[in-house]
Amino acid sequence: MEDISTLALSLILFFLILFSAYFSSSETGIMTVNRYRLRHMAKSKHRGAKRVLDLLKRPDRLIGVILIGNNFVNILAASLATILCVRLWGNYGLLIANLGLTFIILIFAELTPKTLAALYPEKVAFPSSILLKPLLWLLFPLVILVNAIANGLLRMVGIKNSEGLNDALSADELRSVVNEAGPVISTGHKKMLISILDLEHVTVEDIMIPRNDIEGIDLTDEWEDILRQITHSPVSRLVVYDDEIDKLLGILHIKETISFINKGEFTADDLRGLLRPVYYIPEGTPLNVQLLKFQRKKQRVGIVVDEYGDVQGLATLEDILEEIVGEFTTDLVLPDMEIRPDGHGAYFVEGGANIRELNKAMHWGFNTDGPKTLSGLITEHLEDIPSPGTSIMLSQHPVEIIQVKDNMVKLAKVHPRLKTRLSHDN
Repeated sequence: MEDISTLALSLILFFLILFSAYFSSSETGIMTVNRYRLRHMAKSKHRGAKRVLDLLKRPDRLIGVILIGNNFVNILAASLATILCVRLWGNYGLLIANLGLTFIILIFAELTPKTLAALYPEKVAFPSSILLKPLLWLLFPLVILVNAIANGLLRMVGIKNSEGLNDALSADELRSVVNEAGPVISTGHKKMLISILDLEHVTVEDIMIPRNDIEGIDLTDEWEDILRQITHSPVSRLVVYDDEIDKLLGILHIKETISFINKGEFTADDLRGLLRPVYYIPEGTPLNVQLLKFQRKKQRVGIVVDEYGDVQGLATLEDILEEIVGEFTTDLVLPDMEIRPDGHGAYFVEGGANIRELNKAMHWGFNTDGPKTLSGLITEHLEDIPSPGTSIMLSQHPVEIIQVKDNMVKLAKVHPRLKTRLSHDN
């Protein structure tokens, strides 16, 4: 070293610090680059993305070669800095070298390049990979040795090294990604994507038409009434049963049936011949599962049954799709629907109204973990069948029972949420 001039040592030290900055920025840039954007770019034949993705297949080897290179140049830089400082300042050179090089490496070889790489990971990672790939091949035996020792130590404490990074996102993580997408995804599309993720937390009971509200044909009725019901039906499919809803006979397609009626005489036997088998859905089925089942079985309507086979309600494909894209029909708050304003800020609500639909339309925040209808929620709260005129509090909303029939609340009046006043003791 005595034969090398001070100027030459200074230049070598300068380049060593540059190499240290390169290794530091490479580590941060490659490890923080967006994996999903990286895969997309790699599929688009981006060479830099392909190189980085190939390096990330074995992150332990990547980190190994970076750390070997970084520690080597830092140790060599420390030795050269000590020689230079001793030449210039004698016995004080050792202290000056340690303090000065620590500050220089911290600012110029660690903090600044890592910050730059964190801000622009792709711009750092792609060019860095050009040198890292051949360097990994050159130092491969040493990298394997170092990794073997490190992995052996990890196994001793019960930690197994995986072959690669696990980039799989959970539903909650994916939901956060969608919410933070900003202007990249429109508000409407965000709501749809979040709704799809939420399907697994919603069951068919939450969207089904309760059994008391199912519109169907009772074959024990007068034939003229049945024909009138078919020709004036607002829905495209009707369930057909014998005397009671639990004795289902099949599903009737209205359009197909009307074409038969128009051809001439139409009898009960003709109607029975047009019936299609009933598709049953076990209660508790998540909507994401049921959506796939509807698709697989080519069905659009299903009857929800409990563990005893009793009919609980009717669920349709349209109901599930509305959970994703929103209501196909007009606003829920209309005079002829389940919610009617009283003109003074309160609303008359039918007892069979679905709680989730009420919450979505009115933002009332009623509990959805138990009963699915307002009548069921009131009955559960009181633990009894209420009498007309009874008032209760649900989610800070005063609720007055208006009409009770057949052991269920037929009509209730929901008042605006009460504002809570906080008092502070002085």
